[in-house]
Amino acid sequence: MRLQSVIRAIYPPQCVACDAQTEDDFGLCAACWRETQFIGGLVCDTCGTPLPGEDHGEVVQCDDCMTIARPWSRGRAVLVYAGVGRRLVLGLKHGDRTDLARPLAQWMAQKITNWARLDTVFVPVPLHWARIVKRRYNQSALLAQEIAKALDVPVCVDALLRPKKTKALEGHSREARFAELSGAIVANPKQMQALAGKHVILVDDVMTSGATLAASAEAAKAAGATDVSIVTLARVVKDA
Repeated sequence: MRLQSVIRAIYPPQCVACDAQTEDDFGLCAACWRETQFIGGLVCDTCGTPLPGEDHGEVVQCDDCMTIARPWSRGRAVLVYAGVGRRLVLGLKHGDRTDLARPLAQWMAQKITNWARLDTVFVPVPLHWARIVKRRYNQSALLAQEIAKALDVPVCVDALLRPKKTKALEGHSREARFAELSGAIVANPKQMQALAGKHVILVDDVMTSGATLAASAEAAKAAGATDVSIVTLARVVKDA
C-alpha cells in the first residue's frame, strides 16, 4: 500500500480527456464530465442514437433505421460524437492514446451487460492492413479486447478482414459510403469457426451512416453468424 501511495503522489490520477487531476484513475474531471454528452434515456434500439421523449421500455427506432435495412438486430452507443466525445475518439484513433481503450471500453461494457450469451463472441470492425501499418493498431480491436475482458466473453480480433482499401469516408454522403464499402469486408477463411453459429457483437469506435458496420455484419452473417449486434463508443448525431 505504501508503494501505491508513493506512485500516486508522483503520478496522480488524471482526467482521460485533459490534464486535470481526478480522484480516481480512468475518470473524467468535473469540467469534462459536464461537457461530455453521454447517451441515455430513450434511444433507437437498432443504432443507439438518442431520441426525444421518455423511455417507457418500448422498442423504438430512429428515422434512419426505419428506412435503411440494417443487417444487425440491435445497437448501442455511449457518447455523442461531439465535443469531449469526439476528442476521446480522435485521441484513441489518431493520437496514440491506446491508454484510453480500457476506460472507454468499460463504459461500452456497461451499455451491454445483459447481451452476453453462451454463444457470444466480440468481433472488431477490421482495418485494411495499410492503415494498420500506418496507425500501428486497430482502435476497434483494442476496445473489443477490453470489453470482452470486462464481460468475460470470447473475442476474435481477426474474424473479419478488409482486403479492399477504401477511401476516407468523412464528409461523404450516406449513399457514397455504402457504395464505397460494398464488398470491402469479408470473413477470415482461417476464423470461420469463430463466427459460425455465434451471436456476434461488432465493436467500432464511431458510427456515422452505419455503412462500415453493415458491411461487417453482412460478412459475419455470410460466415454463419446466427445473430449480430453492434456497440460503438460514439454515435454521430444530427445537429449535435
